[in-house]
Amino acid sequence: MASPEQQEAPNRRPLASRSTGWARFLASVLVRARVAPNAISVVSTVFAAGGAASLYFLSTIPGLLVTAACVQLRLLCNLLDGMVAIEGKRQSATGALYNEIPDRVADSLFIVALGYYVNLPEVGWFGALAAAVTAYIRVLGGSLGLPQDFRGPMAKPHRMAVLTAACVLGAIEWWLRGSQWALIAATWIIAVGSFATCCTRASAMAQQLRWRK
Repeated sequence: MASPEQQEAPNRRPLASRSTGWARFLASVLVRARVAPNAISVVSTVFAAGGAASLYFLSTIPGLLVTAACVQLRLLCNLLDGMVAIEGKRQSATGALYNEIPDRVADSLFIVALGYYVNLPEVGWFGALAAAVTAYIRVLGGSLGLPQDFRGPMAKPHRMAVLTAACVLGAIEWWLRGSQWALIAATWIIAVGSFATCCTRASAMAQQLRWRK
C-alpha cells in the first residue's frame, strides 16, 4: 500500500527544497512546537501584506529589499505548511481551504502592488486575475479526477522568483540609474506568463479528458 506521502504526491507541487535538511529541520521544529499548518498558511498572507505594503508605500531601495525578503518568507511558509501537515501528520479537515485561499490572497497582494508601483495598475490587476485562474484550472482538473497540473511557464514559484529578482535588480537599478525598468518588465512578464499558463494548463486538461474517453 502507498504511504500517505505517496498518495498525496499527485496533488502536491513538486519541490526539491522539501527534501533538504534545513527544510526538514524547520518542519520538525514546528511539529514539535505543535504549530498548526493552517496557522502557517495564514502567516504567509501576513508576509505578503507586509511585502505589498512595502512595495506600494516605500518607494525606496530598502522597501524593494524588504519586499524581496517578504516574498521568500511567504514561500517558506508555503513550503512548511505542507510539510507540517503531511510529513508531520497534522492534516485537518479544513487544510485544503487554508492551502489554497491564503495563496490566492498573497499572490494578488504582491502582483497588484507591483502594478501600482510601476504605474501599470491595469496590468497588475490582470496579472493577479490570471494568477488566480491558473490555480482555478489546476484545482478544476483535480475535481475532474485528473492529477493537479503545476506546469508553467508562470506557476507560483516562477511568479515569485520573477518578483524577487525584479525587486533586487530594481534596487540596484534605482541606486545606479534612478529608473525602474526591471520592475516594469516583471509586471508584464508575470501578467503575460500567467495568462500563458492558463492556456497551457487548460489545453493539457482538455487533452487528458479526451484521452480518458
